Amino acid sequence: MSNFDPNGPSDNEWEDRGELAWNEFDWENYLREQDDVIHRYMGFYEKLKGHPERLDEVAHRMGWDEDAWSSDADFEAEGTTFTAAPEAKEAPADFDAEPYTLHKNPVFIATKSIYLGLKRAWERLADDGTRVPSSLALGFHASLYRGEEQAMLAIQALDFGDYAMAISLFKRSLRELNQSLALIGTAVPDESRGLKHYREDALPRLFDLREVWLRVMNECRAELERPADNDEED
Repeated sequence: MSNFDPNGPSDNEWEDRGELAWNEFDWENYLREQDDVIHRYMGFYEKLKGHPERLDEVAHRMGWDEDAWSSDADFEAEGTTFTAAPEAKEAPADFDAEPYTLHKNPVFIATKSIYLGLKRAWERLADDGTRVPSSLALGFHASLYRGEEQAMLAIQALDFGDYAMAISLFKRSLRELNQSLALIGTAVPDESRGLKHYREDALPRLFDLREVWLRVMNECRAELERPADNDEED
C-alpha cells in the first residue's frame, strides 16, 4: 500500500484528505476479507435457521447492534437496524484505517449471504433434470438473480443516502422475490423428494429477505418524513 504522491499539485483534493492508494493486491486481500464476512454470516444463519428471531440473533453475533448503522450521521432508528456503515471511531493519526465500501453494509452482507445459500443449493439440485423440471430450474434460478440484482442497486442507493430511490428499488426486489415464491411455493406433478426438501428450506429464507428489505424501507420512509433542520428552525 502506498501514499498518494506528496509532490502533486497543492490543490489536489486527495492531498488534503490524506487517503491511501491501494494496489490490486491490497484490494484483492480486502475483497477476500469481505467474502469471509459473508460466509461468517452464512455460518451463523445456518446454525440459527430454526430460531424464531434468527435475523436479530445473527445481527447480534455479527456485532451490528453494538454500533449505529447508518448511511447518514442523522439516520438513527430504534432497535436492530440493517442500514449502512458504523460511524468511525477516532483513531491515532498514524492508524491505517480500512476504507468503507458497500461490502461492509450489513444489508449487503445479509442479502448476499442468504441469496448465496439459496443459489448454491438450487444449482446442486437443478443440475439433474430428473429432480427438477427444466422450465422450473431455469425460471427460479433467473428470478433469484434478478431479485439479488435489484437489491444490490437498492443498497447502493441507500449507501448514497438516496432513500426514495432505495425504496423504489427495494420494491422491484420484492416483486422479483414474489416471483421466486410463486415458482417454488407450489408443488409440481411427480415432485422429487429433493425439490420438496429444497422448498421447505428455501421458503423461510425468502421470507427473511423480505423482512430485511421491509425493515430498511420503513427506516427510509421514516427518514424521508423527518423535517429538515431548516424547517425545524422556522
